[in-house]
Amino acid sequence: MAAIIFGILILVAGVVIGKIVSPVQRYSGFIRIAGIVLIVVGAILSSVYQIEPGQVGVQKLFGKVNNNILESGLNIINPLVEVVPFDIRTQNYTMSGVNDEGDRASDDAIRVLSADGLEVIIDLTVLYKVIPIETPRILRELGTDYKNTIVRPLCRTKIRDNAVYYEAVALYSTKRDEFQDRIFKSIESDFMKRGLILEQLLVRNITLPESVKATIESKINAEQEAQKMTFVLQKEKQEAERKRVEAQGIADYQRILSTGLSDKQLQYEMIKAIATSPNAKLIFMDAKKPASIIVDGK
Repeated sequence: MAAIIFGILILVAGVVIGKIVSPVQRYSGFIRIAGIVLIVVGAILSSVYQIEPGQVGVQKLFGKVNNNILESGLNIINPLVEVVPFDIRTQNYTMSGVNDEGDRASDDAIRVLSADGLEVIIDLTVLYKVIPIETPRILRELGTDYKNTIVRPLCRTKIRDNAVYYEAVALYSTKRDEFQDRIFKSIESDFMKRGLILEQLLVRNITLPESVKATIESKINAEQEAQKMTFVLQKEKQEAERKRVEAQGIADYQRILSTGLSDKQLQYEMIKAIATSPNAKLIFMDAKKPASIIVDGK
């Protein structure tokens, strides 16, 4: 476009010089030819426009947007048309409380109020892309900065609107996936109306108030102590059961000995016990019929 304008200026200068009597008047013809050549070359160059891979181009002429989009590659266009490129690949927008981690250098985390009135800080990443056929409408209605016009404010609003249905601890633990699915469905429909496709919504981090963190830690410690005590009690019960079985066995053994052994068996057991002694013993086996037995242990 610049070459065309410069060529027009040279052509006009050549015409003006041709009408003025001066030493350079004889060069006016060459100046006009140079201006025409520059206009033609500029028109040819401006008529060919290259769209990079992963992009589409929207044509704009004097403020009017053309609905015919330009695909990636070389395209022949009106040299007066301005082409606005749109990225149609997957894009992401991160809102984080960590400096320099998100799209903004400062703290950009989302602060919401839960159902129990506590402030919860949420870090979020949005994955989305532009619908190619909708790019002319996006340019007319939103412009090229749709990230800050639609993506950021819409996501922050929907997250705040849906967080009020959950308690802080539930958001952090049991209801996290449910909360993520809920806000995904809520944002997806609004994105579609604006010409955007929501691919994925990632709740990266949920930060609870310090008081809630302390309560959760105390609860976890108490549960661990309870589990430990349960284990100790089970061990003691097992030990008590073992002792009971042992005592029952001893009692059964004694009962069998007291009711089932004859005198001859007792005499035999006594003789066998004495035989293992290193000293000789004198034993009276029957008080009515004294009969001594000497066992030499050597």
